[in-house]
Amino acid sequence: MVKELLLKKKQVIVGNWIQSIFDTYPAETSDFLRLQKNQFSNPVGHIIVEAAEKIFDAVLSGNQVLEIKILLNDIIKVRAVQDFLPSKAAGFIFSLKDIIKNEVQENIKDKESFNEFCDLLACIDRVALTAFDLYSEAREKVYQLRMNELKNKIQISQ
Repeated sequence: MVKELLLKKKQVIVGNWIQSIFDTYPAETSDFLRLQKNQFSNPVGHIIVEAAEKIFDAVLSGNQVLEIKILLNDIIKVRAVQDFLPSKAAGFIFSLKDIIKNEVQENIKDKESFNEFCDLLACIDRVALTAFDLYSEAREKVYQLRMNELKNKIQISQ
């Protein structure tokens, strides 16, 4: 029942979630991400919009972490390069929980719906933990690239 209701409200939920992700950026950047629809002029916004809908679908269908990890990868890589704090880089996943709660809480009236709702929230928590792992991996790569660049500069100057 909960999943069916969420599917009916998918456009609103995903739209609100995308906006909440954009809102993690400074106001001017957020406006650009929201308003610029061209994927070549706004690759970050395009990545977020494309991935958010697919992540939502994957969460609802109960897909395995591997598929969700692939979907999260591009967003997290971008946020790692942009020097987001770990809590901000992956924290956008938790905003999906709040949006979903607001959309379905009044419709949860029986134990079966409540259990389905709790399972869905637990799945979102697993997605968030996966995002933290991906962020750590991406930041490690960024630091490694920076170290290699410094080593190359030092070798060239010697």
